[in-house]
Amino acid sequence: MSMSPSSTGHVNMMKGQPFHVKYREIIRRLMFLIGALVVFRLGAHIPLPGIDNVALSQFFKDNEGTFLGLFNMFSGGALERMSILALGIMPYISASIIVQLMSTVVPSLEALKKEGEQGKRKINQYTRYGTLILALVQGVGMCAGLISQGITLTSGLAFYIPALTSLVAGTMFLMWLGEQITERGVGNGISMIIFAGIVAGLPGIVTQSFTSVSNGSASLIGLAVFGLLSVAVLAAIVFIEKAQRRIAVNYAQKQQGRRVFTAQQTHLPLKINMAGVIPAIFASSLLLFPASLGQWLGSADPNAGFIKRGLQDLALVLSPGQPLYLVLFGALIIFFCYFYTALVFSPKEVSENLKRSGAYVPGIRPGEQTARYLDHILNRLTFIGAIYITVVCLMPMILQSSFGIPFHLGGTSLLIVVVVVMDFMAQLQAHLTSHQYDNQSLMKKTTAHPKG
Repeated sequence: MSMSPSSTGHVNMMKGQPFHVKYREIIRRLMFLIGALVVFRLGAHIPLPGIDNVALSQFFKDNEGTFLGLFNMFSGGALERMSILALGIMPYISASIIVQLMSTVVPSLEALKKEGEQGKRKINQYTRYGTLILALVQGVGMCAGLISQGITLTSGLAFYIPALTSLVAGTMFLMWLGEQITERGVGNGISMIIFAGIVAGLPGIVTQSFTSVSNGSASLIGLAVFGLLSVAVLAAIVFIEKAQRRIAVNYAQKQQGRRVFTAQQTHLPLKINMAGVIPAIFASSLLLFPASLGQWLGSADPNAGFIKRGLQDLALVLSPGQPLYLVLFGALIIFFCYFYTALVFSPKEVSENLKRSGAYVPGIRPGEQTARYLDHILNRLTFIGAIYITVVCLMPMILQSSFGIPFHLGGTSLLIVVVVVMDFMAQLQAHLTSHQYDNQSLMKKTTAHPKG
């Protein structure tokens, strides 16, 4: 069969297109992502009105190594500079957790989840309302804390109104920016914002580490060992994130009309860590909430009230590296691993789908027995995944507090960076593949219906 000159010309034109024309859509998405992250980084440098910068830098120097460092990391250094984005994306993450936990308990929310796109939009709306409320609570706490620590130039309503408005507006803007990145860019918007914040702080961390070595406050050997350990952890994260447990699935021989389809064998891939980086982010944000309130509103003054002293003590025991913090952090990570895996993968639903498509797991009866088998495997995989995330997140903290290594890049940050990069690459690959398919289908159409 010969192709008409016009269709041949079109196919050749498609093949010989320059890169920027061929991948216009992907380039546009990547440019949007870069632009959004640049806006986020610029926003982190816009100062909050009425802040005494000298007193602020002194406060952060005095509270080095506390939970404030972790909070600052999630806000991408915006807290340290006390910018309009100082609250960061944390209120949104906390609101997401609350709404997701509620959706498993409240029947009306559970019903919304099953309604598809419409229900999803409604749940997103509730999350936004929750973000606004939490941002207001945290903003009031932060403003009260700034006044009590003597970091502000003014006090009372003269400080509260502009500062609180700026903080809440900053958080709501970040939430909107994250949603826009998810929709118009590449990768998950919220993860990308957290990732950009962590990466922006890396040069400062490296410089600080080498300064500590040159000052003699840290040994070069200790830092080198910690660097090698970080590389080993990095390799382990990549290995486990790619690891799968493949469950053999057989398709029975079936006849449609005169055609007989032979029995086929395929597999159901189950990831060891299905929850990804979500448990670490969720656990951090939940622990940061009471610790931040304790830090801002608490007081070590013996003459201060019982509540203020109690809040100060709470902030101290929930500082990174403290035994209670490590125990709670580990427990929350394991809980969220199981919780999030249960949200994203339903053994019952998968077994029903397999049954409907005439597929079965060898040696296991379709339906209820398959669901129990999948659930059993998933529980074991999730346990391994939960232990792995807990070790990765807690080990650097334990090493830092035990050996006094000044390299303040936590396991949580490392995990977020690696997983977000891998997720980004996977999504980019998916966009490229779909683009390739689109081009091929376009060529086929052109060949089938030549014009002229």
